[in-house]
Amino acid sequence: MVTGWDEESLTALRIALSTRTGAVVDLVRGRLTDEVLQLVGDALIAAVDDHIDGAYEVAAECAAALRVRDWTGDDDLADQLQAALGMSATPMLRPLAVDLEELSSLLEGDPTYGGGRIDLRTGETWPTMIEDDASVEADDDPDRWLYVSCVGSRAGYRDMELFIESVADPAVADRLDIAISGRGAFRRFKDVLSRWPDEFHRYWLFSDERRRGRARGWLADEGYRACPPRAPSTGSRTHS
Repeated sequence: MVTGWDEESLTALRIALSTRTGAVVDLVRGRLTDEVLQLVGDALIAAVDDHIDGAYEVAAECAAALRVRDWTGDDDLADQLQAALGMSATPMLRPLAVDLEELSSLLEGDPTYGGGRIDLRTGETWPTMIEDDASVEADDDPDRWLYVSCVGSRAGYRDMELFIESVADPAVADRLDIAISGRGAFRRFKDVLSRWPDEFHRYWLFSDERRRGRARGWLADEGYRACPPRAPSTGSRTHS
């Protein structure tokens, strides 16, 4: 099974996301698949706020797709999208400019070194292993820091199980099912899956989406919503 987002198109999307411009709208229009809903959601909110051409329609499509998919964190993002569209009340969550990918690493990293904290002033994440660095102020001010406990890899293991269920080739699925048995499951799974590059790429997108959603859900439970910093938009502005 080949993903609708190859390396080239995904790279273009990530560049657009990093610059926080309205280019995201054009890149995902007609290609808003399950592979990128969590990835692009925050940028679509920004595009709606900036009145980028077509942003309203694409953001509404993203919110609807999230409701249907219904993974962890999907309803939280759909709520934020629909609030930006004026379709519902704004969630009572404080904005926090945190990178969900980095937050996910704190939540689901190695339990020995996982966890950490988020600087509520900047959104910067600090893993436990580098908290003793001299650049981190040693204080316990709850108004500055949001602590993140590592929840372990159980959810990530479930991601592998769910992905295997989606593999069309029974022979490949059987090999992957064997790979996740016992200790070292994550390493073996990726080693085996690397024999099929298209499936490996599809798993990477699948896992990234689910991890982002779980990080978003955790953040909402703590009373915050992801609000990545963005550069001024250079796209054309019209009221949708």
